[in-house]
Amino acid sequence: MAAPNEGRSASFRLLVVGLCTVCSLAVFAFAGCSQDTDTAAQNKLKANATVTRVVDGDTIVVTADGVEERVRLIGINTPESVHPTKPVMCFGKEASKHLATLLKPGTAVQLVRDVEPRDKYGRLLAYVYRAQDGLFLNLELVTAGFANQYTFPPNVAHVEEFRSAATTARNQGVGLWSACPKPFEE
Repeated sequence: MAAPNEGRSASFRLLVVGLCTVCSLAVFAFAGCSQDTDTAAQNKLKANATVTRVVDGDTIVVTADGVEERVRLIGINTPESVHPTKPVMCFGKEASKHLATLLKPGTAVQLVRDVEPRDKYGRLLAYVYRAQDGLFLNLELVTAGFANQYTFPPNVAHVEEFRSAATTARNQGVGLWSACPKPFEE
């Protein structure tokens, strides 16, 4: 016959094991939340400019060090929507609107240069990253089917990423690839 305290001891041990299991799960869950927060913090970038406005699908105006600059997103091309001598192209307005939803006025961005600092129109050439979450805007536009890859050497740091994203968007019929019979042709 078992001693009277043995039944209580077994129940107590089960209770302790159960509590330890619950505590362990809580610690793991908290650690997972902490890692998600750490990842979000790691994705945040140091801004070096603030968006003033979106001109079209591949050009923005920013303020950097108190100076307003027109910035041309490197490595991509969107259909024309505001060119002074060319008609609005298929999906041009959609590309502009999409970029405007991603970069509202006041959005902090990080501009990263490649080899050439400016294009023949005097625009600053840059890869544009949204500071709050690290979103790479040049690549996002191609991936979502609002832009095509556009290589203009010597600015080729991300050419393979853009080429791959454009091929995938085209093959999947995403964005302009499904809406325009001849994208980028007038």
